[in-house]
Amino acid sequence: MAFGILMLASTIRFMAKGWVYDMYIRPKLFFPYYGFEWIKPLEGNAMYIVFALIALSALCIALGYFFRIAAITFFLLFTYVELIDKTNYLNHYYFISIASFLLIFLPAHRYFSLDVLRNKNLFATHTPNYFILTIKFQVFVVYFFAGLAKVNADWLLHAQPLKIWLPAHSEMPIIGQLLTKEWVAYFFSWFGCIYDLAIPFLLFIPRFVKPAYFFVIVFHLATSLLFNIGMFPYIMITLTTIFFTEKFHIQIIEKIRSIFSKNNLQETTLLFTPKHHVFKLFIVFFVIHFTIQILMPFRYALYDGNLYWTEQGYRFSWRVMLMEKAGTAFFYVREKSTGKEIEVSNCDYLTPMQEKMMATQPDMLINYAHFLKQEFKLKGIVKEPEVVVESYVTLNGKASRLLVDKTTDLSLEEDNLKPKKWIIPNDK
Repeated sequence: MAFGILMLASTIRFMAKGWVYDMYIRPKLFFPYYGFEWIKPLEGNAMYIVFALIALSALCIALGYFFRIAAITFFLLFTYVELIDKTNYLNHYYFISIASFLLIFLPAHRYFSLDVLRNKNLFATHTPNYFILTIKFQVFVVYFFAGLAKVNADWLLHAQPLKIWLPAHSEMPIIGQLLTKEWVAYFFSWFGCIYDLAIPFLLFIPRFVKPAYFFVIVFHLATSLLFNIGMFPYIMITLTTIFFTEKFHIQIIEKIRSIFSKNNLQETTLLFTPKHHVFKLFIVFFVIHFTIQILMPFRYALYDGNLYWTEQGYRFSWRVMLMEKAGTAFFYVREKSTGKEIEVSNCDYLTPMQEKMMATQPDMLINYAHFLKQEFKLKGIVKEPEVVVESYVTLNGKASRLLVDKTTDLSLEEDNLKPKKWIIPNDK
């Protein structure tokens, strides 16, 4: 119920701020994920219909109205939107896709829902614990790998990027000047790492759930106050209540029920028991899903170089707010036969956000180079175009350096899972 309400509020907020237009209608090109190049935004204002359907399905999830259909619809539409453009990647979008995917398989509509009013045969008071453990394990994965990723020199030994970010809030009342102190950056870095590593274990221990949840609230409200990370803190605060006892959740449901009915409902214990073959399929699904979740954060080990520099294996691995990376990319389209170059004005093709993200991410540089080659060739500006780039990037306050070998024609490179040899190493 809470997930549906949060997603409804988030979607309405997204539309109200004009982000549908800015991210999915205004851009002239999009940066697809590898393997999902076939996913495109709908033309014209049709993307508003997509977001309206996302909001409607979120509402249906909250009410438990045609729950299974609503969960499937939300998952497919939300993930479709997420896959349109790498520019807009956020860890919490990935988390929402996973959470909505898991909901499809859970009997979450069998107790207090409109579906039960429609069909009394759905009603059940109890469900096998492994359904609830599915959500708990997913929350565990998010926290634990976010903490594991913080065990690195920049975060723990140099307090980066918090040394850069915290002083930017020096004008805040009361605590502003405190945020300019170096020791505060170190405190936040170490506390964040210990918190992420410890909290998922503490939440599984019944006597520690309440104090652990207190730290969940403090931590996420602090990150919401200091950093512009949208709804993610509130999503985690809400979903982490899954670790409370059933008594806690039933009390909330009874309070909601009392608003609509003054009669106390006497219920007979009724256990929802899935069929044996369904149970076996669920276990197989559970094992496969969490095997993927556990392996994904380690895929960076397949590549050489500094992960935060190359970003090969960076996405979908719960590395949250671990780097301050900025850059400027100068693209040149060169006539192969004559060597004559034309400097590209990136703002002619990209939104400010696309230009900012593209300048520091190698796979997006390739996508843009392919677009420029096709664009200049199609318009007849260059007959045999080559595309090269000078991309100067700074990582966690270090001096700006070249990201890409300037002699590489990026329009000939492919965006795939192979190591990108043309990235200039930055291991210092």
